[in-house]
Amino acid sequence: MRLKVATFNVNSIRQRLHIVIPWLSRNKPDIFCMQETKVSDEMFPEEPFREIGYNVVYRGSGGYNGVAIASLKKLKNVSYGLYGSDEDRLVRGEYGEVKIVNTYVPQGYKITSEKYRYKIEWLRKLRRFFEEHYSPEDLLLWCGDMNVAPEEIDVHDPKGLRNHVDFHIAARHAYKKVLEWGFIDVFRKHHPGEPGQYTFYDYRGKDNVAKGKGWRVDHILATKPLADKSLDSYIDLKPRLMEKPSDHTILVAEFEL
Repeated sequence: MRLKVATFNVNSIRQRLHIVIPWLSRNKPDIFCMQETKVSDEMFPEEPFREIGYNVVYRGSGGYNGVAIASLKKLKNVSYGLYGSDEDRLVRGEYGEVKIVNTYVPQGYKITSEKYRYKIEWLRKLRRFFEEHYSPEDLLLWCGDMNVAPEEIDVHDPKGLRNHVDFHIAARHAYKKVLEWGFIDVFRKHHPGEPGQYTFYDYRGKDNVAKGKGWRVDHILATKPLADKSLDSYIDLKPRLMEKPSDHTILVAEFEL
């Protein structure tokens, strides 16, 4: 069985339906993880997804954050949150034999701020969450906007960005500790050492996409039993080049189960 998975920080789902719905119709992923939906549950635009054959689960309170998963088959055992909080930052479920965790990791604001300390602690809690709820032998996907660029190759200016909350060494270390539990970066499995591969281009700054001023902060991670079944992973840059885009674009991974 082929399984196609995609992740996208939509930066407001209601503002990005003109990108998301046509992309789903054309590409037909089995699982489509979304972050920063920025909409309360009662206002989530569920019907356009259903019209093209997708089920969707979501959690948000409006304004900021928000997570959702659209899937061709209904997810089972859906739950939200990390240890009783941040329900708008983590949603998980099961798609057949594959287990999925979709996260919107806190960004952190500045490395001197309490929000940054919260980000580091959030990643530590997430490592413990995986330890308590899953096994590295599971067919497990961890998808989302991690707000971490893991290596120098994953940012356009590693020297200039070394104190940015998404590239600072403490955030990178905390993220890697989660990976060490048993995850493989599926994109890097298929594109080792390949520079200039980014999923985020800041709105600020003219022609950032054309100039290659990007970050790879959106990831699809898989436990080894699932990563071994991966066929490919790639970044679709077209959504970032459309009218009224998100500042992120779509990352895809494909598997043969």
